[in-house]
Amino acid sequence: MKKRLHPAAAALAACTVLLLAPQAAAAPVPQPAAVTAESKAAAAQAAAAPDTLATLSRFFAREGKVTLDAARPRIEGEAVPVSHLSPDFVAGKAGAPVARLEFLASKAVSSDGQQAALWTARTAAGWQVVNIATGDDEFRYARLGAAKLPGGTVFREPQIDAWYVAAGDRVLPLDEDAERAVGAGGVTLSAYRARVVKAYGDKLPGSAYAKKGEAGGYAEAAAEAGGAAGAAAGAPVVAGGVAGGLALAAAGVFAVRRSRRGRSPA
Repeated sequence: MKKRLHPAAAALAACTVLLLAPQAAAAPVPQPAAVTAESKAAAAQAAAAPDTLATLSRFFAREGKVTLDAARPRIEGEAVPVSHLSPDFVAGKAGAPVARLEFLASKAVSSDGQQAALWTARTAAGWQVVNIATGDDEFRYARLGAAKLPGGTVFREPQIDAWYVAAGDRVLPLDEDAERAVGAGGVTLSAYRARVVKAYGDKLPGSAYAKKGEAGGYAEAAAEAGGAAGAAAGAPVVAGGVAGGLALAAAGVFAVRRSRRGRSPA
């Protein structure tokens, strides 16, 4: 079943804050350009920390599917990198890759088989879990991308909840949203750039669109803690990432639900 995140404002308004780590600095901290063994180890340590596992128990028990004591969450496998369409690529900056790293995702599984993704990002306080999301999208698309274009970069275009893999001069779709955007056979990198420039070129940081706080733009500044987080200027539809995710770190950890919806252009 196709799953996605609620728009940021709705998700942040509806979900429960699960305090997991000390408050991080509000200013966004850039994520590393590439995943290293050290960053994977740090993400794994944050995901497996006792406080994280205790929060996961509450998360898995929140709807009564399993009791708090019986949840017994565990972390499975290595953390995987999750990248999003890069604003620099959309802006046409020389040498900009199609996607940039947003966070590392670790798979959490409860005793009754529920799954969740722990989003871990580098903050001013070090690597921390900044969000918990239901489902296995991050891991499933990482596997699909590796099979379709070995060595390619798997990334998400959050404005339309589309997943792709890119390598060399090709961008291939990994889900139905991406197929609607670029066709089943994919497109060249230059053709993909032309599409996203048309869709988002006037929605980049500093644009009038972003300053108005319209959903779908690119947010660069972290939102205020609490309810204001959902109103971040130009926040993408994903309640996470370099901007949104670190806003979540400042406010605590939010449990974001994924659900189906009708698709519409950004």
